[in-house]
This record gives sequence, C-alpha cells and structure tokens, in this order.
Amino acid sequence: MARRLEGKVAIVVGAGQQEGGTVGNGRATALVFAREGARLFLTDVDKTALDATVKAVRESYEHTEICAFKADVGVEADCKNLVAKCIDRFGRVDILHNNVGIAAGDAGTVDLETVTLERITRVNTWGILWTCKAALPHMREQGSGAIVNVSSIGGRLTLPEGGGGGMAYKMSKAAVNTLTENMAMENAKYGVRCNAILPGLMDTPLSIERRAAEIVATEGIDIEPARKRVRLTRDKQVPLHFKGEARMGSGWDTANAALFLCSDEAKFITGVLLPVDGGQCVRTG
Repeated sequence: MARRLEGKVAIVVGAGQQEGGTVGNGRATALVFAREGARLFLTDVDKTALDATVKAVRESYEHTEICAFKADVGVEADCKNLVAKCIDRFGRVDILHNNVGIAAGDAGTVDLETVTLERITRVNTWGILWTCKAALPHMREQGSGAIVNVSSIGGRLTLPEGGGGGMAYKMSKAAVNTLTENMAMENAKYGVRCNAILPGLMDTPLSIERRAAEIVATEGIDIEPARKRVRLTRDKQVPLHFKGEARMGSGWDTANAALFLCSDEAKFITGVLLPVDGGQCVRTG
C-alpha cells in the first residue's frame, strides 16, 4: 500500500508525552504520520517532551519534514499562532490532530474545585475549539481537510462505581464529542471532515505513571510494583482479549485509528465518535 498521507501537512497538537516505559498517543501519532509520508507540524506545551518526539521521528524517518513549535492550547493566542506558523512554514494544513487532555486535581461533584474545572475545561475543550477555529478557514479555502479530536470513553459512559475519570475530565470530553459532531455538520459543505477518537483504557505513561505515583505516596511501596498493580487492575476491565488475556490498548491503537480517519480511505466518514476501547463501551452500555 502506498504511503497513506503522502505530502499532506499534519498538525499534531500534544505531540510530546510524559516520561515512561510505553509510548503516548501523541508521540505514536507523530511516528505513524511520518511513516505514512506526512509533513509534520508538532506542538506541545512541554518543549523537552516535544524535542524528544522530534528526535524519535528523525531517528526512524530521517527524511520527514518537521517543524516543532512550543504552544499552550489553554491560551487562545497560542492556538491561533501555532496554526499561523504552520501556514507560514508549509503553506497549508491538511490534518489537525488534537491530542490534548489533562486531569490533575480532578474530583467528584462535591469535591471538585472551580479553579480545577476551569483549568481542565480550558485545555481539554476550549483548546480544541480554538485550534479548530484557527485551522478551519484554511481548510475551507482549500476545500478539504481532516480534523481528529482525541476524546475519551469517559465522555460517554460512567462506570457503576462512578469511575472512568473525575467529573471535570468527563464533562470536558463530552463537550469535545458534541463539538466534533457539530463541526462535522458545519463544515461538510466545505469538504472538511471532523471525527473524534474515544480511547478506552490505554497503557500510556499519562495513564499509568500518575496512578502508580499515587499508590507509592499512600502505601510507600516501590514504583515498579505500583505500576504492575495499575496495569493489572486496568487490564481486567477490558473485554477484548489478546492471546487469551485481557489487556489494555496502547498509543499505537490510537495512532492507527487517527491514520485511518485522516487518510483518503475515510473520505466518506465525518461526525463519527470512534471508541478505541476493546469493547468497553458496548459492555458498559
């Protein structure tokens, strides 16, 4: 199969990742897009993490055109600026992949603090709105474009025990789902497609390290046993088995779904909220 994104310009927002032993959604997407021939505009709020992703791409796909730009999607001016910088560098934008999401400090309804709600919503929802708002005029003028927003199954389901993330995170991702569907209808006549990926339980540093650190802090055990416990607990919740064992997905699963949605193979797909969750949404209902 020919490279599926050959020559296309792709903005990957949130291309860096927290340190850890596995690959995050953003870095995996940057690598997969590079493999498939895209020219990359990579951005993240953490320059060190962003530089590490650039290095990883160049080590694997040395001929990939890359432009890296530090930006905070919680600031509207940064969202406008990153799209403007991409246009200045490449002259167009064909793909906007919004891999953004924070949850630190989140809590249930009674314990959720307003400042936390505002911070999480600003990044998770407003950041996506702002980058789309900046990119859409260029895509409309081109008569083509693909936007993929990384949401979460937490925006669709609540586990019986009230799990699946804190209240602010789930609210912000539910808003991303609605935003995606409405943008799909608003922009269909311009040839611009808008879809969302809803990852389930993923073995990424962002998902594992924070939870493991909480166990270390409360129980005083070593980090490796804590990581193992987090993984085992999350694995058991996934309906889909690999070689006879329940197992979480990975950043590669998110990246491969993004590749499909951004490629011409999905040219008749828009407004879709695609769970990548090993069947968890179906089982939960």
